[in-house]
Amino acid sequence: MGASSSKLEKVLGDQFPEGERYFGLENFGNTCYCNSVLQALYFCVPFREQLLEYCGQKKPVAESEENLLTCLSELFTQINSQKKKTGVIAPKRFVQRVRKQNELFRSYMHQDAHEFLNFLLNELVDILVKEAQAANSNSGSHTSPEKVVGNGATNGLANGNHKEPVVTWVHKIFQGTLTNETRCLRCETITARDETFLDLSLDIEQNSSITSCLRNFSSTETLNAEDKFFCDKCCSLQEAQKRMKIKSPPRILALHLKRFKYIEQLGRYKKLSYRVVFPLELKLCNTTDDAPGSEAEYSLFAVVVHVGSGPNHGHYVSLVKSHNHWLFFDDENVEIIDESIVQTFFGSTQEYSNNTDHGYILFYESLDQKK
Repeated sequence: MGASSSKLEKVLGDQFPEGERYFGLENFGNTCYCNSVLQALYFCVPFREQLLEYCGQKKPVAESEENLLTCLSELFTQINSQKKKTGVIAPKRFVQRVRKQNELFRSYMHQDAHEFLNFLLNELVDILVKEAQAANSNSGSHTSPEKVVGNGATNGLANGNHKEPVVTWVHKIFQGTLTNETRCLRCETITARDETFLDLSLDIEQNSSITSCLRNFSSTETLNAEDKFFCDKCCSLQEAQKRMKIKSPPRILALHLKRFKYIEQLGRYKKLSYRVVFPLELKLCNTTDDAPGSEAEYSLFAVVVHVGSGPNHGHYVSLVKSHNHWLFFDDENVEIIDESIVQTFFGSTQEYSNNTDHGYILFYESLDQKK
């Protein structure tokens, strides 16, 4: 381990970024799903900065008071404050807390990295919301200074009373808004409903690209026969057209490629090894603002890769861009890689291929909101 660490320092030499740390994470028995997501989030700079700030402001907590947020902020602070530039850290306390919190991750079976990312972000939101509400009630304040549509909902209702939802820094970094538009084909009335997301799950096709997957995500669908839409204006079921568009793009766009599909004939899930090209620079064209030049521009900074031919076994690694260098994180091991290597994780053109390393979760940073 020490040899590979010093090798990384030798390769970077004078180019080693000031104040940066490149640490591998120890595996505690099939915890690669956790390690790969943690590396992607550690190199999500706004997320890391908020966690370090949170840890700096918090008083040391007793073991009985610790939660996922305190454990994660302590882990990131531990990595960030290492005297050495490279090495290995054991995220034991964090993994123990994950297993204590969610029985899904308690076994030593192969787990899903996307399920873990979802669980983690939503858990952090819950903790931050509770802390903000406790702080408000202690200060005698009943309203939050900012409002946001809560994750996956359009408003916050508690005991029949309207409450302003709390904006957390997780929302500010990852949350975007979708508009679900339904147009009645009889009276042409458009019904729009907003919903929020922390990541987008995209259906994939063979020899496609992220741009085409996003286009399909926003494609128009006709509702007819048994799927007719109840139009309030017509007061009856009518044929309609439905589409989903991105109303407000997030600062960090997390895209999950749906590589695991349930095949009814087989009675099980199968991994889709399809080749899906994900560009280093992405233009998000399918937003509600159709004005020319209104595309949101993003830059790829992390990829969580699933290695293996099936959904119930395999391995996760991550590719991360840090200070214009691409790094490969495989649990304890960290290597520098050439940017051209990223495209080897697009997927396979043939169904049965020796290449089983496929991009699974992509993290893009908005160039418009980059500070």
